[in-house]
Amino acid sequence: MMGMMKQVQAMQAKFAEMQAELETIEVEGTSGGGLVTVTITAKGALKKVKIDPSLMREDEADILEDLIVAAFNDAKGKSETLLEGKMKALTGGLPLPPGLKLF
Repeated sequence: MMGMMKQVQAMQAKFAEMQAELETIEVEGTSGGGLVTVTITAKGALKKVKIDPSLMREDEADILEDLIVAAFNDAKGKSETLLEGKMKALTGGLPLPPGLKLF
């Protein structure tokens, strides 16, 4: 029983380290063939938006808005894939119960 408690405590410590690390990892998403790039942290905080000057026209505002959303969603998907890999490494591949969100 004590060995199991030590394993749980070690996993909790690793989890806390991973949480801190996720604040520093940046993930990029792009859309429009690279015309819009969004950078977020692995935890989903928006850090930067880069827009190609060719899109800076008033008559293309709707297109630009859609491209920003698409770039963010691309980055978010990459972030979620990164998190899944880190969680598998942390839990030793043990599946988490359905619906359990740690982030």
